[in-house]
Formats: sequence, C-alpha cells, structure tokens
Amino acid sequence: MNRTAPGFAPVPLDLGDVQLVPWGAGLLHLAPAMAEVAADPEVARWNPIREPDMAAWILGHAEGSGEPGDQAGFAVLDAAGGTLLGTVGLYWLNRPDGQAGIGYRLLPAARGRGVATRATAAAARWAFATAAVRRMELAHAVGNAASCGVAERCGFRLEGTLRASHRYGDGQHHDEHLHARLAGDPEPPAGTGVSAMT
Repeated sequence: MNRTAPGFAPVPLDLGDVQLVPWGAGLLHLAPAMAEVAADPEVARWNPIREPDMAAWILGHAEGSGEPGDQAGFAVLDAAGGTLLGTVGLYWLNRPDGQAGIGYRLLPAARGRGVATRATAAAARWAFATAAVRRMELAHAVGNAASCGVAERCGFRLEGTLRASHRYGDGQHHDEHLHARLAGDPEPPAGTGVSAMT
C-alpha cells in the first residue's frame, strides 16, 4: 500500500513536571494503575477501555494491531514519582492522506490541573512535526464538556456536530462534537510547550 505519511515513531516527551512515555514492556508495572483508569466512572462512560487485561492493553498500545507506525500511545506520568496520570493516543484515520485522530484519558486525581491540555497539545505538536500529519481530529460526546474544553485549549476548532455517531460506555449512541486542527493552524497559547527527552 502506498503511504505518503511516514508513520508514528513515539519518543518520550518532557513537559517538565509531566512526562509522556511511549507504552511498552518497560511500563507493564503500570497495569494496576491502568485498571484504575479503566474502572473510573467517567472513563467508563466517555472513553471506555474494552480490553480486560491491562498488560495486554499496554502491549497492544506499544505494538499496535495494524501496520507499523499506525498508532502512538503514551503513558502520561508524574515526573517526580513516575505515577500514572493518564494516557494519550494518536492513530491514523487516513494515513495516505495525512489524517490522524487523538484521544486521552486521565485518572480523577490528575483532572483540573491542565494535564490533559498540556499532554494532548504536546502529543499533537510532536505528531505534526514528526509524522507528516496534515489534519488531526478530536471527537467527543456533546455531553462531555471537559473534553470540549481540552480540545479548544489545544487549538482544535469545533467544526460541527455528528448526530448519534458513536456508541459510548452507557450503550447509547451520542451526538459528538468534531474538532480538528491543521498542521498550519496557530499553536495553542504558551504553557503547553514540550521538548523531546534525551
């Protein structure tokens, strides 16, 4: 298959007090913390994890299930203690055309501190810079106001509402807001910066 985008090759990203570390076998010790993420009622409602084995989930997000470079999954860690705060993931919607998607989850203790905004902005910036992403989409249930705020703060413009477009954790199809950001769009405000860890 002809692929015009080079694909994702995740590297650690340093945000100072928060780090984004690619999922892999070296993070299997975080499986119990990922079980806490999966069990959180807000995650179960808006972004459920359907894999019951968190070790398998971690390895699946490291290795992917399709072509190499089709996804990039990051553990969002507290830099001081290495504890899990959440996850950020990128995936191709249309790799030959450079269209990607992004999603995130946070543990309750990490919410309200700007972690989701900073991690999402950092992962998006990295993908635009390294994987030839042309357009990145972020979709969330209309009822998930917190995700709407994250999208807007990360520079993802609201493009419209998709009616009854996705079945969520409650088993119901919800309307979704579709946000998107293009590679040439302005960067989000200061405070969402990132550098690659060396």
